[in-house]
Amino acid sequence: MTPMIDVVFLLIIFFLVSSHLAKQESRLPLDLPVAGATTIEDAIEKRLSINVDESGQIQVGSAAVPSSRLAELLGQYQSDHDGATAVRLRMDKTLPYRVIEPLLRQVAAVGITDITFAVHQDQN
Repeated sequence: MTPMIDVVFLLIIFFLVSSHLAKQESRLPLDLPVAGATTIEDAIEKRLSINVDESGQIQVGSAAVPSSRLAELLGQYQSDHDGATAVRLRMDKTLPYRVIEPLLRQVAAVGITDITFAVHQDQN
């Protein structure tokens, strides 16, 4: 009985920690662009969140990633998930397109075609 209780407590701890880490990757404080119309996205299990802050620093999950390693990381992630990967880009609204365009090219070069942009809905 004691080993079963130990396993249950370990599972509880695992799920608490993993849910905390999953929340952190979408809580990076970014001033997102505003959109006139948005759709509520379905929960995609194999979605990878990429955050780009106002200085152009790229974060995948909660880890900073240099742009030179991003394509390698995306390829590994896609191969781990049998090619059915979606990417959600969260970026500061003040970033010019010249900063985002190379990132989009790297995502497309790996073969990921399902890309969404995180935005705030216009309240007007």
